[in-house]
Amino acid sequence: MAEATPLPRLVDRYKSDIAPKLMKRFGYKNQMQLPRLKKIVVNVGLGEATANPKLIESTVQEVAAITGQKPVVTKARKSIANFKLRQGMAIGVMVTLRRERMWEFFDRLVSISLPRVRDFRGVSGRAFDGAGNYTLGLKEQIVFPEINFDKVDKVKGMNITIVTTAETNEEAKELLTQLGMPFRSQ
Repeated sequence: MAEATPLPRLVDRYKSDIAPKLMKRFGYKNQMQLPRLKKIVVNVGLGEATANPKLIESTVQEVAAITGQKPVVTKARKSIANFKLRQGMAIGVMVTLRRERMWEFFDRLVSISLPRVRDFRGVSGRAFDGAGNYTLGLKEQIVFPEINFDKVDKVKGMNITIVTTAETNEEAKELLTQLGMPFRSQ
């Protein structure tokens, strides 16, 4: 029989420390009411890919190294002549992380990658969408230790969307704060 893989350390901390704190803070009566992480979506938009198609290949490799999962190449939905864009052209790369990979990625993001951002003072607490989801923009992919700085052909930014089951922004912010997200003090 195959040995079960150990749960990521953040999952253990969530179950033992964070869940009871959230139950007490928001007065939940049932464990199922607790806000949890649902998925994390990493998206890299490449407008320059219309002129340089090789950019997509290098981005796919970088995002795969960062997330540990093969990304999907996103294509243009419609043609826009001003941008020299045709329908079906590759214009970005995205990956959706769930379960263990999501927890591992989140752990590496808050404990290793975000502190490596230049002049980092914390992330904005205003990037919630009203439904308990948080979107974070990074200007460069080189903050991730998985990226070899010498092999980077172009510095690319990315959006990281953290989808939670929280009903409100307040619940989601409390959940992410407890999980270690370094919010800037406004």
